[in-house]
Amino acid sequence: MTQQPGRGRPAGRPRRPIGVQGDTWPVQSTSVTTRLADIAAQAGVSEATVSRVLNGKPGVAATTRQSVLAALDVLGYERPVRLRQRSAGLVGLITPELENPIFPALAQVIGQALTRQGYTPVLATQTPGGSTEDELTEMLVDRGVAGIIYVSGLHADTTADMQRYEQLRAQGVPFVLVDGFSPKVQAPFISPDDRAAMTLAVTHLASLGHTRIGLALGPKRFVPVQRKIEGFVRTMQDQLGLGAEQIETELVQHSLYTLEGGQAATTALIDRGCTAIVCASDMMALGAIRAARQRGLAVPQDISVVGFDDSPLIAFTDPPLTTIRKPVPAMGQAAVRTLLEEIGGTPAPHSEFVFMPELVVRGSTASAPGDRNRP
Repeated sequence: MTQQPGRGRPAGRPRRPIGVQGDTWPVQSTSVTTRLADIAAQAGVSEATVSRVLNGKPGVAATTRQSVLAALDVLGYERPVRLRQRSAGLVGLITPELENPIFPALAQVIGQALTRQGYTPVLATQTPGGSTEDELTEMLVDRGVAGIIYVSGLHADTTADMQRYEQLRAQGVPFVLVDGFSPKVQAPFISPDDRAAMTLAVTHLASLGHTRIGLALGPKRFVPVQRKIEGFVRTMQDQLGLGAEQIETELVQHSLYTLEGGQAATTALIDRGCTAIVCASDMMALGAIRAARQRGLAVPQDISVVGFDDSPLIAFTDPPLTTIRKPVPAMGQAAVRTLLEEIGGTPAPHSEFVFMPELVVRGSTASAPGDRNRP
């Protein structure tokens, strides 16, 4: 279990003292004046404003003060003792793993939102053969966390025992569940609209002339997988007039949420004549591109690929990946806001807050091969 680096400071960079002596900022020093200029440039304010913030003087807007503090953190300077915020408590964040870039991205949004509210985020990550979700929960509860946010946890697994969450509630620990829904758990849920995501992807590919569109995704027991299949089947019926049984039998391939899983699923779908593949994660989509190239197919000239998440750096792949952008900032902020309401004594409703994804068209999708030969 590791604690997130505080306030956006780059990992591994030691903080530098900023030169505050007692309660004053020694502006007569050349080096300190240079640092004032650096901080002012980073924050987009004047050096005089930086000096007022660092010396705790009034007359500075809260948003401006926050910008100056953020600039200190980004540049690696220590905050003066008077400006260090005391923690309002620990909040646990449990994620399944960090190899998929979408999980660190979501953890960063949640961690920053908690820090802005005075809480200290504690990141607990599951690893194969390591601590389980239940063990991580127990460790966090033993450390007196004010609440816990679960991302893609057992609540998303339809075969898991949901009693664990009721036991946690009985202990008086507030919690919020991200990605996945269960009617058996009395808690707030935060989810992307997985059905709508598939509608966006299939509609885009159908408009490009693709009629054999495959879906590569994870094990069927997970709620997001089931919802993606529902959206995929419905849209394929509406757009292409195919039967539900044919779609699920021929065009849906289950695998693992990894690059290798995407490669294996895509290989099977190519064998069934698919000219376009929709993947349930960007990692799987990279595996899909690898599978296509191993078959001597070019992306997107011979086969189109759509990802899901819009993970960091995915726009810079070869080719840049067309994907469904998961609304990570909105979801992360909503999770924190909902949890803090519970911590503050306002019970959150047993409901699901669903966020609309967005299609981002880049270079991995193009017209179906047969369509390019038409006049």
